[in-house]
Amino acid sequence: MTKTVVLKNVTKKYKMYHSAKEKLLDIILPKSYGEDFYALQNVDFEAEQGDVVGFVGVNGSGKSTLSNIIAGIIPQTSGTVEIKGRTALIAVNAGLNNELTGRENIELKCLMLGFSKDEIKKIEPEIIEFADIGKFIDQPVKSYSSGMRSRLGFAISVTVDPDILVIDEALSVGDQTFAEKSLDKMHEFKERGKTIFFISHSLGQMKKFCDKALWLEYGEVKDYGSIKDVMPKYEAFLKEYKAMSIEEKQRFRHAAIEKQSGKLHQAIPST
Repeated sequence: MTKTVVLKNVTKKYKMYHSAKEKLLDIILPKSYGEDFYALQNVDFEAEQGDVVGFVGVNGSGKSTLSNIIAGIIPQTSGTVEIKGRTALIAVNAGLNNELTGRENIELKCLMLGFSKDEIKKIEPEIIEFADIGKFIDQPVKSYSSGMRSRLGFAISVTVDPDILVIDEALSVGDQTFAEKSLDKMHEFKERGKTIFFISHSLGQMKKFCDKALWLEYGEVKDYGSIKDVMPKYEAFLKEYKAMSIEEKQRFRHAAIEKQSGKLHQAIPST
């Protein structure tokens, strides 16, 4: 199978500042100001055509950061990202202008993807029908519910027919009917050999749809492989984590923060 996404030693570092003054000093002076925060550290993995990869990990583990890097929304700090084909990110609010109407957002996003005005006119009715938000299509997006934003974003992204689809919690909002329609579309994409990355709090939905899982633990790859192999380990970890005392959870989180600040000599305690 053809490799569509290849990440090698990908790291994403942010700077955290205590004040605007500190941020300014960091820009103009040679001395480093602010605290380093590594959202991702040395991430390696590959995906092929037809792979459906679920990203799992507790909050703050870097799932959304990784999805944004794959989608080309933000750049990595170091490492290499090889993408073969056009990528679309589906996330609540992703790529939508709150001041524009739904119809205007369709036109803007399609223009940004390289579609001509004539091509947009042809696919616009299909996008509107899939989104199924009625007369709200001509209302400003700022008046939409989170579910409506997600529906419109999903409809645009799947209709422009990307090679790689990144779905970040977009099916966790809205009604069950739309979620089922969206999953049907994703199954169609899978059968057509497209690569899909899927982030969801619903592990049941993930086990049903994904064939691989990437487990992130505070910015690093904990495990990657078949969903049948990785998910039982992750669920066992969640069970142990939930059973921890408040103090144990605080120690676990503190060790993770130390590690994400670049203090790699600090190890996260095993659970």
